[in-house]
Amino acid sequence: MKINTNALLEIKQKISSLKGNTIKLKINRGRNKIEIFEAIIESVYPSVFTVKVNANKQLPSQTFSYYDVLCGDVVMDK
Repeated sequence: MKINTNALLEIKQKISSLKGNTIKLKINRGRNKIEIFEAIIESVYPSVFTVKVNANKQLPSQTFSYYDVLCGDVVMDK
């Protein structure tokens, strides 16, 4: 399978520019399990990024890869 590296770089740049901002995430967990919540992009790394879910509660951070965004498993909306 060939991955469109230009699209992946664009996704990385977009997420890097949103670091620290609150975004709305729609996550497809499979088998018709879809989660929708607001989160803050905490950290951006070369192959993954982390988000803090609902800053008011003490929930752990979640990690996603840029490929998840590229495939459509994670959809971001500002």
